Amino acid sequence: NAPKRCLPPTAARPDSEPQAPRAHPDQPQFFTFDGPAELSSRPPRKKRRRSRVVLYPEMSRKYRPRVERRSRAQRCLLLLVAIVGFQVLNAIENLDDNAQRYDLDGLEKALQRAVFGQPAAVERIVALLRDYLATHVHSRPLLLALHGPSGVGKSHVGRLLARHFRAVLEDGALVLQYHARHHCPEPRAAEDCRQELARRVADVVARAEADEKTPLLVLDDVELLPPALLDELHGFLQPQRSHHFHNAIYVLLSGNGGAEVTRFVLQNASRALALRADGAHGAGAAAVAAQAEEELRASLRALLVREHPLWQVATIVPFLLLDKGDVVNCFRDEMAGEGFFPEQARAELLAAQLSYYRVAGREFAVTGCKQVVATVNLL
Repeated sequence: NAPKRCLPPTAARPDSEPQAPRAHPDQPQFFTFDGPAELSSRPPRKKRRRSRVVLYPEMSRKYRPRVERRSRAQRCLLLLVAIVGFQVLNAIENLDDNAQRYDLDGLEKALQRAVFGQPAAVERIVALLRDYLATHVHSRPLLLALHGPSGVGKSHVGRLLARHFRAVLEDGALVLQYHARHHCPEPRAAEDCRQELARRVADVVARAEADEKTPLLVLDDVELLPPALLDELHGFLQPQRSHHFHNAIYVLLSGNGGAEVTRFVLQNASRALALRADGAHGAGAAAVAAQAEEELRASLRALLVREHPLWQVATIVPFLLLDKGDVVNCFRDEMAGEGFFPEQARAELLAAQLSYYRVAGREFAVTGCKQVVATVNLL
């Protein structure tokens, strides 16, 4: 038989069960197997007491988001940033598309090539058109007022603008050209002219709104319009009018202020060169040109507002006197258009037949290029 393991004496239990007799030290001990009853009589081991969880802050448990929740929030944030960025890029592309529809770069090149002696006016007109045509929806229309003496290119610019917009809009009905001498002659009643102008403008802006395009309305010889028509034009610009009238470009060509422009140019002949400069005279000349142009616009506005409040809300673009070199270029261009060889010497000879203001060593044409066409037709 296997030897029995000697067990240590068990502790006395508090109940009344009899304890086993303690063995004598000289008595041999043998190994024995304990039964289930003897094993269950052992005292249970005490569990280690866990320390209390530290709270942070004082009344709440410190919470740290799970890794899954953090990654989900980061993905949502990145998705939101991507959506906003896409919308911004889409808006920028829409602005570019709306401006490219009107081919303003081509318009600028055409004006610079065909209009002589008015670089500052051309640059300002194109800049204003770029800003306005960057979007389709506007809170008010663009009102350009081109003022200057006769023969300096105002009507020529109006015709070039009308031709360009007819081409890019692909609809001649979205361009209105109104000539006071032709559409509202002296014997005709002013009320009839007012009603006709209101009807024609309303038709153009309504058609343009349906096509989601910006129309162009050019009014020439505005200084001959009766006060009733000026009131009607002023009414088109009011905020209470339909939004159709706000998405339009109005170009007013007027000889009002021509005497003021002439006086200003002759008195400031030394600064007129800087005003007409194309940037070749440095930053100082450009600053002088900007200051001179601002003074001229302010004086023109103060003069025109006395006649009608319409000019208070207009963007005034002054057209300066043309010097002799500009008149020579007019002759060469007209001669080429009529089939003559544009010889420089012959053009200078024809230009010498016109009248000029002579001041500060310069010559400014009294009538500009107005007599060029008639003179070339006599060749």
